[in-house]
Amino acid sequence: MLDALSEKFERILKKLRGQGTLTEENIAEALKEVRLALLEADVNFKVVKEFLDRVREKAVGQEVLKSLTPGHQVVKVVWDELRGMMGGERSGISLASRPPTIVMMVGLQGAGKTTTSGKLARLFKSQGKRVLLVAADPRRPAAGDQLASLGQDLGIDVHRFDQVDASRADVVRICERGVERGQEQGYDLILLDTGGRLHVDDELMAELVAVKQAVTPHEVLLVADAMTGQDAVNMAGQFDRQVGLTGVILTKVEGDARGGAVLSIRAVTGKPIKFLGMGEKLDALEPFHPDRMASRILGMGDVLSLIEKAQETFTREEAEAAQKKLTSNTFTLEDFRSQLGQMNRLGSFEQILGMLPGGQKLKDLTNDGLPEKEMKRVAAIIDSMTKRERRDHTVINGSRKKRIARGSGTSVQEVNRLIKQFLQARKIAKVMSGSGGRRQLAQMFRGM
Repeated sequence: MLDALSEKFERILKKLRGQGTLTEENIAEALKEVRLALLEADVNFKVVKEFLDRVREKAVGQEVLKSLTPGHQVVKVVWDELRGMMGGERSGISLASRPPTIVMMVGLQGAGKTTTSGKLARLFKSQGKRVLLVAADPRRPAAGDQLASLGQDLGIDVHRFDQVDASRADVVRICERGVERGQEQGYDLILLDTGGRLHVDDELMAELVAVKQAVTPHEVLLVADAMTGQDAVNMAGQFDRQVGLTGVILTKVEGDARGGAVLSIRAVTGKPIKFLGMGEKLDALEPFHPDRMASRILGMGDVLSLIEKAQETFTREEAEAAQKKLTSNTFTLEDFRSQLGQMNRLGSFEQILGMLPGGQKLKDLTNDGLPEKEMKRVAAIIDSMTKRERRDHTVINGSRKKRIARGSGTSVQEVNRLIKQFLQARKIAKVMSGSGGRRQLAQMFRGM
């Protein structure tokens, strides 16, 4: 998402930075291109107009035009206004001073509400909170089963009724009893997974109003599909007018959405985006930071989010253990396979590059996801080895290589190449850990 917009912004602003002096005329020309880029990204036209007016007013001021680096000053103005358009500051879920905190999930059918409920439950459980999921969608077949399955996978309790009539009173009763259970049993967070509905269906919207009046949730979060662009913004406005929202979670952000919903939703509805759903896996949920998103749009990367993801994925103990094995020459193919699995938990190669400054340019050099394909091939080769072979590569002879190649759908040459690369990487790590590491490494590369 937003790759195309980021490319255009980077090109426009690079042109501005390259000019020695700026005038109102060349800033106006650049803002025309910015306007077109935002409209093509499906940003609300009123939001675009207000954004450009604010940028123009600040960019043509004397402090910018007379500064030593006017082009960079304009970039700063654009970054500030992008951040402001998306809300300015991070807006998380407000936990009640006296537990439990009640969170009501609403949205259209198919937006990913149940999966998002599971993601939120996982997130708060990882923070040490006791979470109760409430299956409040008796109309959709197997909705309760889906939530129960998620709860079982996560080790989280699910409150549900198997046999109820699909009437407004029953949905309200399910939520009331779920909240009562959460209060009686000392849960910190209660997530109400309500059924999907159209925002034009007055009867079903009235049902949500009745639930809200009955349980008085602390948060009412709309789960919206980012792929629908401005429809998501309009739908958020309808839900807010009828039910009253406290925030939005955008799903399917990892797809080819043009980004209009991300950039417009706060400005149009006044409701903050709280999280972004980045995939189907239960750990694919990111807190939304307007400042970091503005940096990513302008090609500056988002190193802070990458560091946070790495800290969630790798514990200090795991990192120290891997370093110790590398430097003592006891790092095995089994350890290497484990490291690949942890890298996958960070996200796709494309997502990681998107968080690095200038990562868009690196994406263009990766030849259609080649690194990820190579990592899968390496993992397949190692998975085809026996435990003894993974722990001691020296036992892998010619016949074993043939068996490994057949099992992984590769060739003996690819197995040989993996072992050679593994040994070379281990040797480099050993050299770097010793005294004079850089000098020896330089000599090694000259010899290669």
